[in-house]
Amino acid sequence: MTPIFSKVIKPYGFEIILTPKDSPYTSKIAFTQKGHRWSLQYHDQKTETLTLLSGQANLIVGKNKDNLKKIPMKPNQGYTITPNLIHRLETLSNSVTIESSTSEIGNTVRLEDDYGRPTETQQIRNLPNRGWTQNEN
Repeated sequence: MTPIFSKVIKPYGFEIILTPKDSPYTSKIAFTQKGHRWSLQYHDQKTETLTLLSGQANLIVGKNKDNLKKIPMKPNQGYTITPNLIHRLETLSNSVTIESSTSEIGNTVRLEDDYGRPTETQQIRNLPNRGWTQNEN
């Protein structure tokens, strides 16, 4: 069987998506550069589990923006993010994570984003690099 994957360039690094678009689940490997962070965001439908493979990173989670908890991630431990749970990953060194999730449905609502990206809808998700280009920032 021929492997199917796609690479998505992100402002903080990149993701390699390991599953076909029509799969009922999604698996990704993400590389995040030292000192960068993902959006402060939540998913309205998606459930995901993040696992730190290498590097040092914090996972920031909470039910609202005024009550966020910073968790130092332990390598090889899964951290499950349920729908509507606010979360963000921030790196202390170059880091590699795995994400296993339900299929990428619904919206990724961005409450804050260091790179000025909007909420990710299905329409944006279908654009090259999910609508982000290096010339924007």
